[in-house]
Amino acid sequence: MAAAVSAVSPAAPSAGDGQRGGERLSHAPGSGGSGECLYPEPGPGGAAVSVSGAAGAGSGSGGGGASQAEATAARGVDPGGVRAVLERMDGVEALVSEVLYGSGLRLMEALRLRVKDLDFERRELTVRDGKGSKDRRTMLPLGVGERLRVQLQKVRRLHEKDLAEGYGSVQLPGALRRKYRNADKQLNWQWVFPQHQRWRNAQTGEQGRHHLDPSLVQKAIRRAVIEAKISKAATSHSFRHSFATHLLERGHDIRTIQELLGHNDIRTTMIYTHVLNRGPFGISSPADTL
Repeated sequence: MAAAVSAVSPAAPSAGDGQRGGERLSHAPGSGGSGECLYPEPGPGGAAVSVSGAAGAGSGSGGGGASQAEATAARGVDPGGVRAVLERMDGVEALVSEVLYGSGLRLMEALRLRVKDLDFERRELTVRDGKGSKDRRTMLPLGVGERLRVQLQKVRRLHEKDLAEGYGSVQLPGALRRKYRNADKQLNWQWVFPQHQRWRNAQTGEQGRHHLDPSLVQKAIRRAVIEAKISKAATSHSFRHSFATHLLERGHDIRTIQELLGHNDIRTTMIYTHVLNRGPFGISSPADTL
């Protein structure tokens, strides 16, 4: 089975931020001084907001109960719908989507994963500089982990080819490139999901690879959602919502889900208890079993 679902980001990457639609770009990533978070996530007015905007906007915020918009967004997609979408996806876009649903990541969190962020022995992955500029660890499902091992073999071969051709550089966050010389050409720092084409700096001739463009994943998901005849609007963020909702349905505690999602405020995570109609504490009364 393929993967989970991704959020539709309305904004195009700025010049030099990698590949879009398979095109080569003439500027090195980061040349515009935008830092590492190069693609904005869905925001007000974007195509993804109908499903994914509310909970994303509420992350870490206060507020007591869930609004109607938040509750609608947090419902996500039922397990059968998730499966139907994943079965209609293939390639690297499918694997990215699998990570979104299997680990509860935002789209850009998945695309910004580096080789060193995957820990197969502990079956966990680390999200670096997530929302709120915080790192967090979350689960790495067994089946997804095996497919990621295959993906990393492809990354290694691609990186070795780039190095042999005199390239193999990757953008590093913050001051790490100055602190660790040549770290940008080490395998551990390479993207788990690299773009198909190298970027090229027209002035210096330098070339390297950025991570996969989010629009490629978004388009693949939109096609799969249509083919699966999913009646509600579904994006990558819908599958993050599904991750949380399905964990709650299986009886996992709200605090653990809060940590996995990286919410600052437990009230943000509590949205998912409202959509399950299980009361304010996310549990069912024993009277319901009589």
